Amino acid sequence: MLLFSLLLFSFKSFYTSSSECDVRNEMFSSGEEIRYATMYNWGFIWLDAGEVTFKIQLEEYNGNPCYHISGIGGTYPSYDWIYKVRDRFESWVDTATLKPFRYIRDVKEGGRFFYNECFFNFNKQKAYCVTIDQKNQPRLDTVALSPCSFDPMTMIFFSRTINYAAYKEKDTIPISLFLDNKVYPLYLRYYGKDILKVDDKNSFKCIKFKPKLVEGTIFKGGEGMTVWATDDKNRVPIYVEAPILVGSVKAKIISWKGLRNKFDSRVE
Repeated sequence: MLLFSLLLFSFKSFYTSSSECDVRNEMFSSGEEIRYATMYNWGFIWLDAGEVTFKIQLEEYNGNPCYHISGIGGTYPSYDWIYKVRDRFESWVDTATLKPFRYIRDVKEGGRFFYNECFFNFNKQKAYCVTIDQKNQPRLDTVALSPCSFDPMTMIFFSRTINYAAYKEKDTIPISLFLDNKVYPLYLRYYGKDILKVDDKNSFKCIKFKPKLVEGTIFKGGEGMTVWATDDKNRVPIYVEAPILVGSVKAKIISWKGLRNKFDSRVE
């Protein structure tokens, strides 16, 4: 899951009160579409592995206004012979709180598949999930939620609403991730501001932070991943890099449209 692991913030630490998840979204809206290229380092060689596209559309869910957020990605055909990936992530989230109503993770990677769909009821603090993979029988789970759990897709967009100006360098910002039918308390560690040159044509004023990773089959534990997001009213993630168990991976922005605010973090 290299393509999405960079951008879906699988990290872990602690969690505090529900007031930490208060949301004031002035950073994104319906119509936004952002595309990323992903690269994999194998020894001394960087390989162009694939692309990921994130979209936001305004819809209704059971009569409630919601953002339908999707992330679709896969490897390039030239890379498929090494490790073919076709992944789809979707979330339907409340426009006011960003709490998810429904979440889908549909991944096909290296000949394996995994499907996970969850429905959230925050009044009961429960999530109801169905999981299907090639190794086990389909299963139904009921999972206890914390007051402000976010699925991986929603987590990306929630991180854009954080008021980073309220934090000092190396402060931690607690947040809570719902992943694989579990709730992981976690945090982001804020590392201040930076100017990042993405390529020969694009440099950006950025906010920099590191999420603490959950140790697993891809990432080592710790704060190895680094994320740069634009230091403007959009706070778009533009570059991500992380070491993995074998090699390292990175993702960089290659196109954007439909941003809510003026994209004025570019350095001419």
